[in-house]
Amino acid sequence: MLATGLCFVAVNGIVRWLGGALPAPQAAFIRFVFGLIFLGPVLVPALRSGFAPRTWRLFALRGVLHVVAVIAWFYAMSRIPVADATAVGFLNPIVVTVGAAMFMGERLALRRVAAVGVALLGALVVLRPGLRELDPGHLSQIVASLAFGASYLVAKRIAEYVPAAIVVAVMSLTVSIGLAPLAWAVWVPPSWSQIGWLGLVAVFATAGHYTMTRAFAAAPLTVTQPVTFLQLIWASLLGVFVFHEPLDGWVILGGGMMIGAITYITWREARQRAVSAAGAPAQ
Repeated sequence: MLATGLCFVAVNGIVRWLGGALPAPQAAFIRFVFGLIFLGPVLVPALRSGFAPRTWRLFALRGVLHVVAVIAWFYAMSRIPVADATAVGFLNPIVVTVGAAMFMGERLALRRVAAVGVALLGALVVLRPGLRELDPGHLSQIVASLAFGASYLVAKRIAEYVPAAIVVAVMSLTVSIGLAPLAWAVWVPPSWSQIGWLGLVAVFATAGHYTMTRAFAAAPLTVTQPVTFLQLIWASLLGVFVFHEPLDGWVILGGGMMIGAITYITWREARQRAVSAAGAPAQ
């Protein structure tokens, strides 16, 4: 998880450094084309085997959600501090928690509702609407978090039918297809340097997902989840020393509240699963 955090902060830093030099749909498209190259060995055999129509519909829905999410994220990263984008991004698991209760019938107990409330309060601490001027990038990052959360919910449903590696590979295909016309509409000639940096984004993103998967296999979420808070620390340091952004203590505080709430929800879910597996009623 330490390596995962560093990889994802590197992704954020590179996109922030590019600074909107390329339109968001085009930058996202180039990044996902590189991802297709990396995932080709998994994708090609899966496409040859084919999927049921229901699975294809779920793949298409996730592709649409992810297109919205990555465009909003690339735009946000070009406009707001790295730490702000990282902290607001912690809304993703909260969206998944609430969405699972609303659309998948999962139980949302009072303690989980309270934890969600704390996380949303943490988001308000980060954003501080009315106390500071919000950039369109902040709103764009909120849209990205909502869309990413919805995308993960669909992925959870797809994972009931196909392996996780195929879920990721087909997502890269559908997102690339969805981004292609949007990228074409705003296309500007990229430099070889920009293409190279976006290729590096794909490398770090792929490595981050790999190390995260290894972490989940090696330890329970209750152990790995709190480590994600370090992403906010590293993102803040990156912003201070590389991009000369001011260190915002409110962002650290709000992000800490969000991670604390997420960790609690994760711990409660793990405990309930353990109790259910033992055949005893959940407390």
